[in-house]
Amino acid sequence: MSAALDLLTIVAILAGLFFFLAGTVGLLRFPDPLSRLHALTKADNLGLGLIVVGLLPRAGGLLGVLKLVAVWFLVLLASATVAQLIAGAIRRKGSST
Repeated sequence: MSAALDLLTIVAILAGLFFFLAGTVGLLRFPDPLSRLHALTKADNLGLGLIVVGLLPRAGGLLGVLKLVAVWFLVLLASATVAQLIAGAIRRKGSST
């Protein structure tokens, strides 16, 4: 059972790192700010979720699991709110570059 949890941890964390890297590449490669924002927020949320899933078996108990899930949930709320504010500011400015 421990080997299976180790494998789950490794796979989930590596997948999360891949999505963080993909979001960073999207931030650098996409042409306009809204596309960059979309790529970054989606990839980072999924990447953090996968990293949290990878860390759950190592949390050391229910309190650790709840802390990890709470941090992920708060990051999801904050990133959605900030992305909405940034996109609104871009639209009000009227520039897409």
